[in-house]
Amino acid sequence: MNAPCLLCHATPPDDVIFANAALRVVWVHEPAYPCYVRVIWNAHLAEMTDLPASQRNMLMAAVFAVEAAMRSVLHPSKINIASFGNRVPHLHWHIIPRWEDDAHWPEPTWAVPQQVGVPHGADKKGLLAMAILRALK
Repeated sequence: MNAPCLLCHATPPDDVIFANAALRVVWVHEPAYPCYVRVIWNAHLAEMTDLPASQRNMLMAAVFAVEAAMRSVLHPSKINIASFGNRVPHLHWHIIPRWEDDAHWPEPTWAVPQQVGVPHGADKKGLLAMAILRALK
């Protein structure tokens, strides 16, 4: 029996940065990456090609708006954008600001830590949330 989809459930209100009928942008609770967010498509679909082109464009526009907001507020060394869904086959994108002194640099955040890292951006989460809201409204 398949477990219920974790991303189909409502997101706790304190975790929601932006939401509309199509998608939501939420904080991911990862202490090493306090400004890590997900863009989640609300309808339960597994792949980008499950969406018509207009909705794919809307979803990617939101992903790119979050990336741009992160760049302007946080000034990271790099931003990782990924869509996996192997364990949770619900369309969503991970957007993670990265710095050369974070725990996993230069590897992905899912790899073995490479060093004792600095968790950047916790003090700028409010500014980042406002920038994301401005970019998506």
